[in-house]
Amino acid sequence: MHGRDFLTLRDVSPSELQLLLDRAAQLKAAQAQGTQHRLLKGQSLAMLFEKASLRTRTTFVLGMTQLGGTAIDLMSEHTQIGVREPIPDIARNLERWVDGLMARVFRHTVLNELADSTSIPIINGLSELEHPCQTLADLLTIREKRGELEGCHLAYIGDGFNVCNSLLLGSALTGMHINVATPAGYEPNMDVVDSARRLAKNNGGTLELGFDPVAATKNADVVYTDAWISMGLENEAKNRREVFEGYRVDTKLMAHAKPEAIFMHCLPAHRGDEVSAEVIDGNQSVIFDQAENRLHTQKALLVMLLRGDSAFCEIPT
Repeated sequence: MHGRDFLTLRDVSPSELQLLLDRAAQLKAAQAQGTQHRLLKGQSLAMLFEKASLRTRTTFVLGMTQLGGTAIDLMSEHTQIGVREPIPDIARNLERWVDGLMARVFRHTVLNELADSTSIPIINGLSELEHPCQTLADLLTIREKRGELEGCHLAYIGDGFNVCNSLLLGSALTGMHINVATPAGYEPNMDVVDSARRLAKNNGGTLELGFDPVAATKNADVVYTDAWISMGLENEAKNRREVFEGYRVDTKLMAHAKPEAIFMHCLPAHRGDEVSAEVIDGNQSVIFDQAENRLHTQKALLVMLLRGDSAFCEIPT
Protein backbone atom coordinates (compact mmCIF):
# COMPACT_ATOMS: atom_id res chain seq x y z
CA MET A 1 0.00 0.00 0.00
CA HIS A 2 3.04 2.29 0.18
CA GLY A 3 2.39 5.52 -1.75
CA ARG A 4 -1.22 4.69 -2.62
CA ASP A 5 -4.40 6.68 -2.07
CA PHE A 6 -7.14 5.62 0.35
CA LEU A 7 -10.30 7.21 -0.99
CA THR A 8 -12.61 4.22 -0.64
CA LEU A 9 -12.50 0.71 0.77
CA ARG A 10 -12.56 -0.40 -2.86
CA ASP A 11 -8.89 0.71 -2.86
CA VAL A 12 -7.83 -2.27 -0.71
CA SER A 13 -7.95 -6.04 -1.11
CA PRO A 14 -9.28 -8.40 1.58
CA SER A 15 -5.74 -9.37 2.57
CA GLU A 16 -4.63 -5.72 2.77
CA LEU A 17 -7.60 -4.88 4.95
CA GLN A 18 -6.84 -7.76 7.31
CA LEU A 19 -3.21 -6.65 7.46
CA LEU A 20 -4.28 -3.09 8.30
CA LEU A 21 -6.38 -4.38 11.19
CA ASP A 22 -3.53 -6.59 12.39
CA ARG A 23 -1.12 -3.65 12.31
CA ALA A 24 -3.61 -1.44 14.14
CA ALA A 25 -3.89 -4.06 16.88
CA GLN A 26 -0.08 -4.19 17.03
CA LEU A 27 0.17 -0.42 17.44
CA LYS A 28 -2.59 -0.42 20.04
CA ALA A 29 -0.81 -3.10 22.07
CA ALA A 30 2.52 -1.26 21.79
CA GLN A 31 0.92 1.94 23.07
CA ALA A 32 -0.69 0.10 25.99
CA GLN A 33 2.74 -1.27 26.94
CA GLY A 34 4.31 2.19 26.74
CA THR A 35 6.44 1.24 23.73
CA GLN A 36 7.60 4.16 21.59
CA HIS A 37 6.79 3.67 17.91
CA ARG A 38 8.15 6.70 16.03
CA LEU A 39 7.62 5.06 12.64
CA LEU A 40 6.92 8.34 10.84
CA LYS A 41 9.69 10.47 12.32
CA GLY A 42 10.39 13.41 10.00
CA GLN A 43 7.24 12.91 7.93
CA SER A 44 4.26 15.24 7.64
CA LEU A 45 0.55 15.11 6.93
CA ALA A 46 -1.56 18.04 5.74
CA MET A 47 -5.23 17.99 6.69
CA LEU A 48 -7.90 19.80 4.67
CA PHE A 49 -11.26 20.35 6.37
CA GLU A 50 -14.46 21.52 4.71
CA LYS A 51 -16.56 19.98 7.49
CA ALA A 52 -16.40 20.31 11.26
CA SER A 53 -14.57 17.50 13.01
CA LEU A 54 -13.86 16.16 16.49
CA ARG A 55 -12.76 12.54 16.02
CA THR A 56 -11.11 12.83 12.61
CA ARG A 57 -9.16 15.97 13.46
CA THR A 58 -8.03 14.79 16.90
CA THR A 59 -7.06 11.26 15.92
CA PHE A 60 -5.08 12.22 12.84
CA VAL A 61 -3.17 14.96 14.69
CA LEU A 62 -2.51 12.72 17.68
CA GLY A 63 -1.73 9.74 15.47
CA MET A 64 0.95 11.59 13.53
CA THR A 65 2.37 12.99 16.79
CA GLN A 66 2.59 9.55 18.42
CA LEU A 67 4.26 8.21 15.27
CA GLY A 68 6.88 10.95 15.46
CA GLY A 69 5.55 13.00 12.55
CA THR A 70 3.82 16.33 12.09
CA ALA A 71 0.18 17.11 11.22
CA ILE A 72 -0.73 20.48 9.72
CA ASP A 73 -4.35 21.57 10.18
CA LEU A 74 -5.50 23.54 7.12
CA MET A 75 -8.88 24.90 8.14
CA SER A 76 -11.37 25.67 5.39
CA GLU A 77 -11.10 29.44 5.79
CA HIS A 78 -7.40 29.25 4.86
CA THR A 79 -7.70 27.01 1.81
CA GLN A 80 -11.24 27.68 0.50
CA ILE A 81 -11.06 24.55 -1.64
CA GLY A 82 -11.82 25.35 -5.26
CA VAL A 83 -12.66 29.00 -4.51
CA ARG A 84 -9.48 30.86 -3.62
CA GLU A 85 -7.49 28.72 -6.05
CA PRO A 86 -8.12 25.61 -8.17
CA ILE A 87 -7.96 22.20 -6.50
CA PRO A 88 -5.02 21.01 -8.65
CA ASP A 89 -2.99 24.05 -7.59
CA ILE A 90 -3.64 23.30 -3.91
CA ALA A 91 -2.54 19.72 -4.43
CA ARG A 92 0.60 20.62 -6.36
CA ASN A 93 1.66 23.11 -3.70
CA LEU A 94 1.12 20.64 -0.88
CA GLU A 95 3.02 17.79 -2.52
CA ARG A 96 6.16 19.99 -2.51
CA TRP A 97 5.96 20.30 1.29
CA VAL A 98 4.22 17.28 2.85
CA ASP A 99 4.28 13.49 2.56
CA GLY A 100 0.53 12.90 2.63
CA LEU A 101 -2.82 14.66 2.62
CA MET A 102 -6.04 13.85 4.47
CA ALA A 103 -9.17 15.69 3.32
CA ARG A 104 -12.64 15.86 4.88
CA VAL A 105 -14.92 17.21 2.18
CA PHE A 106 -18.52 17.62 1.06
CA ARG A 107 -18.00 16.20 -2.44
CA HIS A 108 -16.13 12.97 -3.17
CA THR A 109 -15.12 14.43 -6.55
CA VAL A 110 -12.80 16.81 -4.66
CA LEU A 111 -10.87 13.79 -3.37
CA ASN A 112 -10.64 12.36 -6.87
CA GLU A 113 -9.33 15.65 -8.21
CA LEU A 114 -6.75 15.91 -5.43
CA ALA A 115 -5.60 12.37 -6.16
CA ASP A 116 -5.38 13.03 -9.90
CA SER A 117 -3.30 16.17 -9.32
CA THR A 118 -0.59 14.90 -7.00
CA SER A 119 1.69 11.94 -6.37
CA ILE A 120 1.42 11.93 -2.55
CA PRO A 121 -1.13 9.64 -0.83
CA ILE A 122 -4.61 11.15 -0.41
CA ILE A 123 -6.76 9.89 2.47
CA ASN A 124 -10.54 10.23 2.62
CA GLY A 125 -11.35 11.71 6.03
CA LEU A 126 -15.05 11.74 5.04
CA SER A 127 -17.07 12.57 1.93
CA GLU A 128 -20.72 12.29 1.02
CA LEU A 129 -19.96 8.92 -0.59
CA GLU A 130 -17.84 7.13 2.01
CA HIS A 131 -16.22 7.28 5.44
CA PRO A 132 -13.63 4.50 5.11
CA CYS A 133 -11.50 5.49 8.12
CA GLN A 134 -14.56 5.06 10.34
CA THR A 135 -15.14 1.56 8.98
CA LEU A 136 -11.55 0.56 9.75
CA ALA A 137 -12.19 1.46 13.40
CA ASP A 138 -15.55 -0.32 13.34
CA LEU A 139 -14.06 -3.54 12.01
CA LEU A 140 -11.28 -3.54 14.61
CA THR A 141 -13.87 -2.97 17.35
CA ILE A 142 -16.07 -5.82 16.14
CA ARG A 143 -13.05 -8.11 15.94
CA GLU A 144 -12.04 -7.20 19.49
CA LYS A 145 -15.54 -7.83 20.85
CA ARG A 146 -16.43 -10.88 18.79
CA GLY A 147 -13.10 -12.53 18.08
CA GLU A 148 -13.50 -12.71 14.32
CA LEU A 149 -15.21 -10.88 11.48
CA GLU A 150 -16.01 -13.68 9.05
CA GLY A 151 -19.59 -14.84 9.53
CA CYS A 152 -20.54 -11.94 11.79
CA HIS A 153 -24.08 -10.58 11.23
CA LEU A 154 -24.33 -6.78 11.16
CA ALA A 155 -27.62 -4.90 11.00
CA TYR A 156 -27.47 -1.31 9.79
CA ILE A 157 -30.59 0.74 10.54
CA GLY A 158 -31.29 4.24 9.20
CA ASP A 159 -29.87 6.44 6.49
CA GLY A 160 -27.97 4.71 3.68
CA PHE A 161 -25.38 7.48 3.53
CA ASN A 162 -21.57 7.51 3.63
CA VAL A 163 -21.07 5.39 6.77
CA CYS A 164 -23.48 2.77 5.46
CA ASN A 165 -21.68 2.69 2.10
CA SER A 166 -18.32 2.04 3.73
CA LEU A 167 -19.77 -0.58 6.07
CA LEU A 168 -21.18 -2.44 3.06
CA LEU A 169 -17.72 -2.62 1.51
CA GLY A 170 -15.94 -3.42 4.77
CA SER A 171 -18.39 -6.22 5.53
CA ALA A 172 -18.03 -7.64 2.03
CA LEU A 173 -14.23 -7.58 2.17
CA THR A 174 -14.18 -9.49 5.48
CA GLY A 175 -16.85 -12.12 4.83
CA MET A 176 -19.45 -10.58 7.11
CA HIS A 177 -23.22 -10.68 6.59
CA ILE A 178 -24.77 -7.21 6.47
CA ASN A 179 -28.48 -6.47 6.46
CA VAL A 180 -29.45 -2.84 5.79
CA ALA A 181 -32.87 -1.34 6.55
CA THR A 182 -33.60 2.19 5.32
CA PRO A 183 -36.73 4.13 4.44
CA ALA A 184 -37.62 4.02 0.75
CA GLY A 185 -35.61 6.64 -1.09
CA TYR A 186 -32.76 6.60 1.43
CA GLU A 187 -31.00 3.44 0.26
CA PRO A 188 -27.20 3.25 -0.01
CA ASN A 189 -25.40 4.19 -3.22
CA MET A 190 -26.23 1.54 -5.84
CA ASP A 191 -22.77 1.58 -7.39
CA VAL A 192 -21.32 0.83 -3.95
CA VAL A 193 -23.95 -1.88 -3.44
CA ASP A 194 -22.98 -3.54 -6.72
CA SER A 195 -19.30 -3.50 -5.74
CA ALA A 196 -20.11 -4.85 -2.30
CA ARG A 197 -22.21 -7.68 -3.73
CA ARG A 198 -19.31 -8.80 -5.93
CA LEU A 199 -16.87 -8.63 -3.03
CA ALA A 200 -19.25 -10.46 -0.69
CA LYS A 201 -19.66 -13.28 -3.21
CA ASN A 202 -15.88 -13.69 -3.42
CA ASN A 203 -15.29 -13.55 0.33
CA GLY A 204 -18.15 -15.62 1.72
CA GLY A 205 -20.34 -12.75 2.93
CA THR A 206 -23.87 -11.71 2.11
CA LEU A 207 -25.66 -8.40 1.62
CA GLU A 208 -29.36 -7.68 1.98
CA LEU A 209 -31.25 -4.44 1.53
CA GLY A 210 -34.75 -3.80 2.82
CA PHE A 211 -37.09 -1.44 4.60
CA ASP A 212 -37.97 -3.41 7.75
CA PRO A 213 -35.69 -2.64 10.75
CA VAL A 214 -37.07 -5.57 12.76
CA ALA A 215 -36.29 -8.07 10.00
CA ALA A 216 -32.81 -6.60 9.55
CA THR A 217 -32.02 -6.75 13.26
CA LYS A 218 -33.22 -10.31 13.88
CA ASN A 219 -30.36 -12.43 15.33
CA ALA A 220 -27.77 -9.73 14.59
CA ASP A 221 -24.38 -9.75 16.32
CA VAL A 222 -23.99 -6.00 15.76
CA VAL A 223 -26.64 -3.27 15.46
CA TYR A 224 -25.36 -0.05 13.90
CA THR A 225 -26.97 3.30 13.21
CA ASP A 226 -25.94 6.82 12.22
CA ALA A 227 -27.39 10.31 12.48
CA TRP A 228 -30.56 10.95 10.51
CA ILE A 229 -29.42 14.49 9.73
CA SER A 230 -25.84 14.56 8.52
CA MET A 231 -23.78 17.73 8.06
CA GLY A 232 -25.05 19.68 5.08
CA LEU A 233 -28.58 18.25 5.36
CA GLU A 234 -29.86 20.46 8.17
CA ASN A 235 -32.50 22.01 5.91
CA GLU A 236 -34.11 18.56 5.65
CA ALA A 237 -34.32 18.04 9.41
CA LYS A 238 -38.10 18.24 9.85
CA ASN A 239 -38.88 15.94 6.94
CA ARG A 240 -36.17 13.46 7.86
CA ARG A 241 -37.41 13.11 11.42
CA GLU A 242 -40.84 12.23 10.07
CA VAL A 243 -39.49 9.75 7.50
CA PHE A 244 -37.08 8.01 9.90
CA GLU A 245 -39.40 7.86 12.93
CA GLY A 246 -39.78 4.07 12.66
CA TYR A 247 -36.01 3.52 12.39
CA ARG A 248 -34.95 4.48 15.90
CA VAL A 249 -32.75 1.89 17.62
CA ASP A 250 -34.32 1.43 21.05
CA THR A 251 -34.48 -1.41 23.53
CA LYS A 252 -37.48 -2.92 21.75
CA LEU A 253 -35.55 -3.14 18.46
CA MET A 254 -32.37 -4.38 20.17
CA ALA A 255 -34.39 -7.24 21.66
CA HIS A 256 -34.58 -8.77 18.18
CA ALA A 257 -30.78 -9.04 18.00
CA LYS A 258 -28.79 -11.70 19.82
CA PRO A 259 -28.66 -11.20 23.61
CA GLU A 260 -24.90 -10.57 23.41
CA ALA A 261 -25.20 -8.17 20.46
CA ILE A 262 -23.28 -4.91 20.57
CA PHE A 263 -24.56 -1.49 19.58
CA MET A 264 -22.45 0.80 17.39
CA HIS A 265 -22.66 4.43 16.25
CA CYS A 266 -19.97 6.48 14.48
CA LEU A 267 -20.89 9.66 16.42
CA PRO A 268 -21.95 12.37 16.89
CA ALA A 269 -25.21 10.88 18.15
CA HIS A 270 -28.60 12.45 18.73
CA ARG A 271 -30.34 10.69 21.59
CA GLY A 272 -34.06 10.48 20.92
CA ASP A 273 -33.61 10.58 17.14
CA GLU A 274 -31.73 7.63 15.65
CA VAL A 275 -31.06 5.96 19.02
CA SER A 276 -32.57 6.01 22.48
CA ALA A 277 -30.50 7.04 25.48
CA GLU A 278 -31.12 3.63 27.06
CA VAL A 279 -29.34 1.89 24.17
CA ILE A 280 -26.44 4.24 23.47
CA ASP A 281 -25.64 4.63 27.16
CA GLY A 282 -26.36 0.99 27.99
CA ASN A 283 -24.15 -2.04 28.54
CA GLN A 284 -24.32 -3.19 24.90
CA SER A 285 -22.94 0.10 23.55
CA VAL A 286 -19.32 0.16 22.33
CA ILE A 287 -19.37 3.65 20.83
CA PHE A 288 -16.33 4.93 22.70
CA ASP A 289 -14.32 1.82 21.84
CA GLN A 290 -15.05 2.68 18.20
CA ALA A 291 -13.93 6.25 18.78
CA GLU A 292 -10.69 5.11 20.44
CA ASN A 293 -9.96 2.74 17.59
CA ARG A 294 -10.08 5.59 15.08
CA LEU A 295 -6.65 6.50 16.49
CA HIS A 296 -5.11 3.04 16.18
CA THR A 297 -6.47 2.11 12.75
CA GLN A 298 -5.55 5.48 11.24
CA LYS A 299 -2.03 5.18 12.64
CA ALA A 300 -1.70 1.82 10.90
CA LEU A 301 -3.08 3.32 7.70
CA LEU A 302 -0.64 6.25 7.83
CA VAL A 303 2.36 3.97 8.29
CA MET A 304 1.22 1.66 5.49
CA LEU A 305 0.73 4.55 3.06
CA LEU A 306 3.73 6.69 4.01
CA ARG A 307 6.34 4.00 4.72
CA GLY A 308 4.98 0.58 3.91
CA ASP A 309 4.46 -2.57 5.92
CA SER A 310 8.16 -3.21 6.52
CA ALA A 311 8.23 -0.26 8.95
CA PHE A 312 6.34 -2.32 11.52
CA CYS A 313 9.38 -4.56 12.11
CA GLU A 314 10.76 -1.66 14.18
CA ILE A 315 8.16 -2.34 16.89
CA PRO A 316 9.43 -4.95 19.39
CA THR A 317 7.20 -8.02 19.61
